[in-house]
Amino acid sequence: RRFFIDHGMGVVIGETAEIGDDCTIYQGVTLGGTSLYKGQKRHPTLGVGVVVSAGAKVLGGFEVGAGARVGSNAVVLKPVPPGATAVGIPARIIMPDAPSTQQGAKQEFSAYGITPNADDPVSLALKSLIDNAARQHDRIEAVLAALDRLGEHLENTPNGRFDASELRKLMK
Repeated sequence: RRFFIDHGMGVVIGETAEIGDDCTIYQGVTLGGTSLYKGQKRHPTLGVGVVVSAGAKVLGGFEVGAGARVGSNAVVLKPVPPGATAVGIPARIIMPDAPSTQQGAKQEFSAYGITPNADDPVSLALKSLIDNAARQHDRIEAVLAALDRLGEHLENTPNGRFDASELRKLMK
């Protein structure tokens, strides 16, 4: 019930796919199969209220849980827990920060499966690595300064100063 295909051009729904109530699928989506074994469920099952964004490919006989979202052009190859978001190729799962308190009520609609405040886990990891590298660089600079004061001079990196601020700009 209330299943909506927005701009249905290029949508492929495999023969064993199951689609729950209140699901939205955008253009270019494939709910495809990966198993060649006869009698097995080859295509995905979408739970209630799932949004599958433009160009996404959901491939296999697993479940995309209720209220989950699949980001544009994601390639989902494994189950997506209820309320989670799948993004990337292959898809990475982003879990919500806190469980929803809106039992039964519709959550804020996100047309392309990603909310403005959802950070990509790879981006978060890179930011953390940049911050860690900046802290290590500062400590090495302090050690080199202490050695200089003791009369022992060591050459610093030939590439010049590490600039974490420039790397952080790339991550925005």
